[in-house]
Amino acid sequence: MGTAWTPRELRHSFVSIMSDQGVPIETIADLVGHTGTSVTEAVYRHQLRPVIIKGAHTMNTIFGDSRHG
Repeated sequence: MGTAWTPRELRHSFVSIMSDQGVPIETIADLVGHTGTSVTEAVYRHQLRPVIIKGAHTMNTIFGDSRHG
């Protein structure tokens, strides 16, 4: 199994990161070549922050939060 990212994975990551940084969806859609925002929103944009926060909370539960212990 290779470690290289496919263009599809890079596109999803690009859209998600741009969105998470507050770039307007219209701008993102234009950057990835979409004529409207519906495909950009429905297919490519994934909310990163909730996943990252949940992962951080889980790691704190498993290993303890050294800042409070």
